Amino acid sequence: MGILKEFKEFAVRGNVMDMAVGVIIGGAFGKIVTSLVNDIIMPLISKLTGGIDFTNLFLNLGSEKYETLAAAKEAGAAVFAYGSFIQNCVDFLIIAFCIFLMIKGINRVTKKKKDEPAPAPAEPSKEEILLTEIRDLLKNQK
Repeated sequence: MGILKEFKEFAVRGNVMDMAVGVIIGGAFGKIVTSLVNDIIMPLISKLTGGIDFTNLFLNLGSEKYETLAAAKEAGAAVFAYGSFIQNCVDFLIIAFCIFLMIKGINRVTKKKKDEPAPAPAEPSKEEILLTEIRDLLKNQK
């Protein structure tokens, strides 16, 4: 019974809930970036490179010839799909750049809060002054 209580405390802790929200939003963001790469960036790169379809770039490791990567995979052939790897690298670079921009923005906001001057210390109360004097007297007696 104790382990269930510990798990409940762990699961409803603020950090775990924040992390869960982050994972869900990250998954949705990943889909957006994948669409950006597949539907916008890679076709532009393909146009600039003379119509190369990166998703269909592969090296067949067997002896048979296949026209497309899909046909090779359907036949169960061993392939080195470097076009997919290129697309995944572009995905990664875009996501990494977006995260960099987000952290840079967060750091800018956080830095402004740190740069604000600290409030002036309040005048010590009579009790604090008295306790400080007693402490100093006791130190001098040793």
